[in-house]
Order: sequence, then structure tokens, then C-alpha cells
Amino acid sequence: MGKLTFHTEEAPAAIGTYSQAVRHGDLVFLSGQIPLVPASMELVGDDFEAQVRQVFDNLGAVCAAAGASLDDIVKLTVYLVDMDRFAEVNRIMGEYFSEPYPARAAIGVASLPRGAQIEMDAIVGV
Repeated sequence: MGKLTFHTEEAPAAIGTYSQAVRHGDLVFLSGQIPLVPASMELVGDDFEAQVRQVFDNLGAVCAAAGASLDDIVKLTVYLVDMDRFAEVNRIMGEYFSEPYPARAAIGVASLPRGAQIEMDAIVGV
């Protein structure tokens, strides 16, 4: 079974040797998204909430390119520079997802690309 890749201009272009998303079988693997604005490829700003929302918007755009939506995410991984912001992520995530929620992991990291405060990747069931 081969791999099928997805790309959309509605999400930031890959800044390395990877695809925005790859489908294999009934799963689509979304590459990590940081809060880059697709048109400018610049961070949305320093505001944490704006960064979280931009990441969800970017993930949603990649999901759409693969014929899915955020509701189809079965596993979400959140990478945070400051784990004390986790409650904010939960609050905002509640605006983007409804039950049944995806499985999730949150990982504290020392730094992220381009000085982002948050990154997320996901696995989508199709």
C-alpha cells in the first residue's frame, strides 16, 4: 500500500523535508503545526491564545485538504514550552472539539521552531 500526501496553501508550507500530511491506509498523519500565518509564514504574534488558535486553524486546513476535519482527529499531541499554559490549551481546545474528544498527550519542551510557544501534530481517521 502506497503513501498519499496532502498539501494546502491554507496552512503553512513545510519548512523542511516533510509533507503537511501523509495518508497510509485509513489514517492520515498530520505534521507538526506551529502558529505560522500561511500567507506570510510568520508567527501570528506573541499572544499565547492567538498562537493556540492559529495552530488549530492550521491543523483544520490540513485536515480539510485530506478530506477530513478536526472532528476526525483520533490522536493529538501538544508540545508546550510552558506547561503552566496547559489549562489555557484545554479551554481553547473545548471551542474546537466536542465529545468524543481525541486521545491526547501534552509534552513540555525546551524550545520550538521559530520561537513558537506551542506545536501540535495529529493522527486522523478517515
